[in-house]
Amino acid sequence: MRPLAALATEVDRGAIPSEIGNLQNLEYLNLEANNFFGTITLEIFNISTMQEIRITDNYLSGTLPSNMGHFLPNLTAIFLGENELSGTIPASISNASQLIIVVLTINSFSGLIPKTLGHIPETIGGLISLVNLSLAVNQLEGSIPISFGGLVSLELLDLASNNLSGEIPKSLEVLRLNVPPCKEASLGPKKAMGVRILKYVMPTLGLMILVLSVVLVSRKLHGKKNSKLSNNKDSMPLSTWRRVSHQQLLEATEGFSANNLLGEGSFGSVYKGTLLDGTYVAIKVLNLELEGAFKSFDIECEILRHIRHRNLGKIISVCSNIDFKALVLEYMPKGNLEMWLYSNTYCLNMLQRLNIMIDVATALEYLHLGYSTPIVHCDLKPSNVLLHEDMVGHVADFGIAKLLSDGTSLTQTMTMATIGYMAPEYGSEGIVSTRGDVYSYRILLMETFTRKKPIDDMFTGEMSLKRLVEESFSLSILEVIDSNLLSNENDYAAMETCLSATMGLALHCCADLPEQRIHIKNVLARLNKIKLKYLHDQQSG
Repeated sequence: MRPLAALATEVDRGAIPSEIGNLQNLEYLNLEANNFFGTITLEIFNISTMQEIRITDNYLSGTLPSNMGHFLPNLTAIFLGENELSGTIPASISNASQLIIVVLTINSFSGLIPKTLGHIPETIGGLISLVNLSLAVNQLEGSIPISFGGLVSLELLDLASNNLSGEIPKSLEVLRLNVPPCKEASLGPKKAMGVRILKYVMPTLGLMILVLSVVLVSRKLHGKKNSKLSNNKDSMPLSTWRRVSHQQLLEATEGFSANNLLGEGSFGSVYKGTLLDGTYVAIKVLNLELEGAFKSFDIECEILRHIRHRNLGKIISVCSNIDFKALVLEYMPKGNLEMWLYSNTYCLNMLQRLNIMIDVATALEYLHLGYSTPIVHCDLKPSNVLLHEDMVGHVADFGIAKLLSDGTSLTQTMTMATIGYMAPEYGSEGIVSTRGDVYSYRILLMETFTRKKPIDDMFTGEMSLKRLVEESFSLSILEVIDSNLLSNENDYAAMETCLSATMGLALHCCADLPEQRIHIKNVLARLNKIKLKYLHDQQSG
């Protein structure tokens, strides 16, 4: 029997024990899909008998050791995807000459791709056995190493969603990605661990070049990172917006009647209106007596004319006079998330809440990564999540949003975000970054499933929504969950597993230091996986 260590069920949050390094005959290590956080214990990379390492889908951070490949002569597969690992990919990984599969997708690795991944030293032959090299969804820069042409066994090369630039090396022409028809194969006798090699049929070199070209052009090329949002060719010219006059808005809202009032925001009020052709709209009227109202109007117009996404509200028109300014927006018939959470007549089920949170994360991913100029919403909260007829979530209200045109963050002197949802660095120092939105998303995620506001009267002293959720892990997560949700669900086992994973994810969005918070792309990937597991558990239960 081959020595192995497997922990495939979710555990309480904690670090990977360094004592694993004492298992000097260990060959297979499987710690996938748990709540492990912190750094990867270095002792794992000192077990010379190790053949396969699986630590995908955790919350691990930090860097990989520079000598990680020096003591793993028998390693054939390493899976470290869907974590928060950062830094560079160690060049020493090429010393593990028996590697067949390397999967480091959905992390925060940066820097250049090590040339040694494709280098073929005369003494050990390099990684000539490598079949699968997946480095997608990181922050890798530079060009594809010419030395990749030495990976003669390569069948799958995935470099998508990075910041790569330059030309596809001609050395890749020597690679032959022609493989047998698709089938599942295991790494020799290790079928019990479920290691599967995906084989793709690419009959011609031209198709290979096409695939790699798509990978490159789908990302921002070097030198375009600082282009302004206003230069985007997909922006919506003001001339194409529907023309609506002040008088038409008065008629549409019956003189801005209180009966048509949908809600009030930081800089004005929102009314439901009906245009002459019967179109329902939401009309946001700015209170120009408030400081910052003019600036808020300009910012929202500038942003909304560029962004187009199914999880963001659409702008139909603007009405701008000297003494009157209004935005005419798409009407959302199902109101907002706050209304559904705290109403005595509405109740969202488990799947609806998951879907809405996935919608919000999808919108944030688009705002943060969809343009070379990231957009920070700055005021994410339940009342700013609007719901369409089909209950699809839409992020709205960009009145205090910021464009990060000159870097990854900016500082402002006046903070306008909502207390309880704003990130610590925003409230104390005025620092605006995409990680601040991630912090707000964490509050929103917890509130959606607990039905408790972050400024609830129960949160006094050191007690907070975060502390409440943290403490629930030592008892039962169901103790802090919305009772309305529990009364409408039958499969408690599936729900508890889902809620534990969701709240664990929320806790990893709220580190006090921005750089320690999980990226929104990772949040979205994990939420989708949590949803799929919940659906599977329901069906099998």
